Amino acid sequence: QVQLVESGGGLVQSGGSLRLSCVAFGSIFSIDAMGWYRQAPEKQRELVAIITNSDSTHYADSVKGRFTISRDNTKNTVHLQMISLKPEDTAVYYCNAIIAKDSSAARFQYWGQGTQVTVSS
Repeated sequence: QVQLVESGGGLVQSGGSLRLSCVAFGSIFSIDAMGWYRQAPEKQRELVAIITNSDSTHYADSVKGRFTISRDNTKNTVHLQMISLKPEDTAVYYCNAIIAKDSSAARFQYWGQGTQVTVSS
């Protein structure tokens, strides 16, 4: 079994910073893309940022220049550094990973349990 465990959410004032982390545990052969999504109340879950196993990154337009995604492949970890936070960044942030559990071509998508980020104005 594979689990993604997030940490680092919390309450911060507008303009502040937070760093989210996510560690993948379990039967892991390799990890392809890792990413962060978020879901605000009464809104659909949306992509925030992703990073591939070759360190290519993609960001939502709304966070470009403010958020930075990085990963440590030796620790199966992905981070999201968030600066200049705005009230509209308030959401539950979910870690996501595409994982191979063996050398076959099969890939599986996993989600973390979510961590709340609240930005006060």
